[in-house]
Amino acid sequence: MSELVVGIDLGTSNSVISVVLEGEAIVIPDEAGNRIHPSVVYFREDGQTVVGNQAWRFRAEHPQRTVYSAKRLIGRPFDSPEIKMLMGSFPFAVIPAEDNTPRIQIDNQLHPPEGIGARVLHYLKSLAEQYLGQAVDKAVITVPANFDEAQRRATKRAGELAGLEVMRLVNEPTAAALAYGYGARKRERVAIYDFGGGTFDVTLLELRDNVFEVLSTAGNTYLGGDDFDNRLVALMMNAFERQHQVDLSADHYSRQRLRVLAEHLKCELSHNEVIRQRIVEYVPGTMTEIEIDFQLSRQEFNERCRDIVDQSLQTCQEALQTAGLQRAELEHLVLVGGSTRIPLVQQRTREFFNREPVLGINPDEVVSIGAAVFGASLTDQGRAPQVGAANFDPNDDSWMEGLEEDGGGGPLLIDVTPHALGVATVGGVMDIIIERNGQLPLERSRYFSTSRDNQTRVVLPVYSGNSRRIEENQQLGMIELTDIPPGPREEVQIEVTFEVDTNGMLSIRATDMRTGLNQFVRLSITGDSVGQESYDTSDLLMT
Repeated sequence: MSELVVGIDLGTSNSVISVVLEGEAIVIPDEAGNRIHPSVVYFREDGQTVVGNQAWRFRAEHPQRTVYSAKRLIGRPFDSPEIKMLMGSFPFAVIPAEDNTPRIQIDNQLHPPEGIGARVLHYLKSLAEQYLGQAVDKAVITVPANFDEAQRRATKRAGELAGLEVMRLVNEPTAAALAYGYGARKRERVAIYDFGGGTFDVTLLELRDNVFEVLSTAGNTYLGGDDFDNRLVALMMNAFERQHQVDLSADHYSRQRLRVLAEHLKCELSHNEVIRQRIVEYVPGTMTEIEIDFQLSRQEFNERCRDIVDQSLQTCQEALQTAGLQRAELEHLVLVGGSTRIPLVQQRTREFFNREPVLGINPDEVVSIGAAVFGASLTDQGRAPQVGAANFDPNDDSWMEGLEEDGGGGPLLIDVTPHALGVATVGGVMDIIIERNGQLPLERSRYFSTSRDNQTRVVLPVYSGNSRRIEENQQLGMIELTDIPPGPREEVQIEVTFEVDTNGMLSIRATDMRTGLNQFVRLSITGDSVGQESYDTSDLLMT
């Protein structure tokens, strides 16, 4: 068989792996026929691991040994506000490493979040090899459009640890747009609303035949289906406290059992106006059973969770403003991600965009399929498949089958930077070198000068974010120039060049214009992530 490139949606809650064979997009199942694979890893006491659907049941049985939602930790500093908010929700231990990156502690072993992702990816790789009967070592992996430099590099490293050559990182909404429009010769503007388990993205694209140009993207890497689950868990715990005066919030086992139940109840509320569930728990530290008859209407659920959806719509408005578009200028709305099955999400997006969403797309699988479509276009043997509206059938999820060969060549993706990139300078501000929403790939340079006389060392703290205040942005790393010949302040000119490739990853070059002394770095992840680094502000540059 020819060399294959698989497409992988490495999700917060679930992951999917697909491949294109002879023009047909195939979602690869596990041994039981499941095409959706939970991003869950259970660590057995003998050191072995269980991944995917088989690991799912251990979340309630052994919560402190079962890791889920690791994507919410990947590429973040341990002291970030997002991780601080998460700390009380995980039943397993998360502790800081020496470089201020998070580590998941199981027994005496510490696992970086990308190590958990690597185990999930290796499992998906083995499923594909078993299904296809050949080695699989190349992949296109999707990431949230709003992922920053550190999160993208951590994801790429996870793929490499799993034994995969990561041919390309593709933004999840862009991959969904490929599955929606590639080969269909569309000419339209489309909004991809991607609400997953742990992240939210919205991307506005212009489709011109097989050209997919991103007009703007915005997102929240700390907003997703987990937040709906947490609201339901809080409601159930409140009911126990109200009826039995028992606080279950500190009991990991009770909390995890309720969380698993919350995911089930959330799905039930998508099909029923009212749910009723008898729930039995134990008084913490005893074998005394207590029970409640828990009842919740869809209307009550909507009232409790409306603000979660409204946060996503605020992000949509931000994307529209960045693109300079009005809602009426968008022809189609495509809903992606399992959370878009929630009726409240469908209702609010329909009201916000004032249009019916495109039907017939499986929201759980479309991102992986788009990645596989792009992967097929990267190989000489890859046939250019079509996936378009003509394939859609709302009552049949086989819409991706029977793809035809397209002689027009592979897709052209024109993506953008989700965040501005720059360096910290004197005064505690970030001087922007790469603007937000810049088309990839791109290269930009700026000139700076030393901030004091006879300065022989220059530090360049590199930041990602959309604020001029460095404390509101994310530090990605730091480079330095040493042994600079002394000279008067402002006369020593340093050229700083940022280059962002098609994967959205950054390379930096700093050059002393008098001597030609330079340093070139690709911001690499040592210790599996990038943490905050301290520096002497007297060594900073000035604009």
